[in-house]
Amino acid sequence: MPLRIYQADAFTDVPFHGNPAAVCPLPEARSEAWMRDVAREMNLSETAFLVRRPDGAFDLRWFTPAAEVALCGHATLASAHVLWETGAHPAGEPLRFHTKSGVLTAERLPDGFIELDFPARVPEQVPAPEGLVEALGAPARYVGKGGLDYLVELDAEETVRGLAPDIRRLVSLPVRGVIVTARGGGGFDFVSRFFAPAVGVDEDPVTGSAHCVLAPFWAARLGKTEMLAYQASARGGVVRVRGVGDRVKLGGRAVMVLAGELFA
Repeated sequence: MPLRIYQADAFTDVPFHGNPAAVCPLPEARSEAWMRDVAREMNLSETAFLVRRPDGAFDLRWFTPAAEVALCGHATLASAHVLWETGAHPAGEPLRFHTKSGVLTAERLPDGFIELDFPARVPEQVPAPEGLVEALGAPARYVGKGGLDYLVELDAEETVRGLAPDIRRLVSLPVRGVIVTARGGGGFDFVSRFFAPAVGVDEDPVTGSAHCVLAPFWAARLGKTEMLAYQASARGGVVRVRGVGDRVKLGGRAVMVLAGELFA
């Protein structure tokens, strides 16, 4: 029997913007090798696999075309949107996901945003590893490490937007990815971009997990716990962040663009 599979654009309400994720609800768990094959076939930055638990919560795993990842915001947002839109979970009822990063939740707010509850990852300042600044091609105001990623603050929003890093040099760094950021304008508190060639994603369009690092970083600098962020990739996306203790609330919208059947 074929499986249903969906594609939704996350952190946007406009089709073909934000970050696309494939979402595959499963009647039962499948092998890791099979999920890797499906993710490679979908060829998106992440494919999410969901298995319902007896209590109504879901097991959730995320795969890039090259590797499984421990935390993914946009594919979680897309999964919540798909589960509500298809009637697989009652509309308006919060969702609980059991993941490699613990239990994550999703709630639909009255203004239409979906809010995810994720762990905060406060970055610690570290010396820039050899080759990082050269690969980015821009001087760094700050270099830190939060969780699996380096965080690099640049001098201006224009520098972040115009960055053309050397991906072949970035892939040699011993981390999942590199977040670059600067103060924002035009109503946004900060802007960012995210590069993760080590897991098969040269540039991710909009990265929820990166905002788990960005939120505490900018909260300390701006003296704010609620901020509006823009990830300045070619597709672009808006992320609303809210710090609550050791957690980060990530808010965004999503739109479904594709539904199909998986026969393999």
